[in-house]
Order: sequence, then structure tokens, then C-alpha cells
Amino acid sequence: MTTHCDISPADGCPAERLLKALSGKWKAQIFRLAVDAPVRFNALLRQLNGANKQSLATALKELEEEGLLEKEIVQQKPLNIQYTLSEKAKSLIPVFRQLDRLA
Repeated sequence: MTTHCDISPADGCPAERLLKALSGKWKAQIFRLAVDAPVRFNALLRQLNGANKQSLATALKELEEEGLLEKEIVQQKPLNIQYTLSEKAKSLIPVFRQLDRLA
């Protein structure tokens, strides 16, 4: 099945923009982990073998800029920052599950 996009090249295809938003080091893995529960930076470092602080921070920032993750500061001692899927990202969960079934 193919998807035809009647959008000028300057606008880009919505599916293409989504794939670009989720491409890159660690982004798909972060998305998958965030489906089940909020994720924290240090927990992600432990869960993603081979991840380093810089690449993980970049991926989280880009996912947040794309509107797929929401950053939340948890006001408790010690101060924690956690990331949760946005409503936009939650709407994509069925798409990812379908892709998992196809793989």
C-alpha cells in the first residue's frame, strides 16, 4: 500500500515529516519506552545500550521540539525531569503497533 501526498515539495508530505521526526539515533527506542510509562534521562541511559549523554539529550530535545514528547519537572527531592508522550504521539501508538506486526 502506498500513500500519495498532494502537497508541494516545500510543504513536504506529512508521513515523510513524521518519519524524519522519528529517524535518528535513539528516537524510535525512546518512543517505544515512553509508550508504557514516563521516562527519565538516567533510566534511558541505562536502558539504551551504547547511548551517551550528548546523543540522548539531542534526541530528547528534538522529540520535544517535534511535539512528540512533553518535558515535566517533578517537584520532589531530588528534582527530577521526566518525559511523557504528547497527545500527538499517543495518536501514533496504533501505527507503531501495526509496524511491529509487519516487521
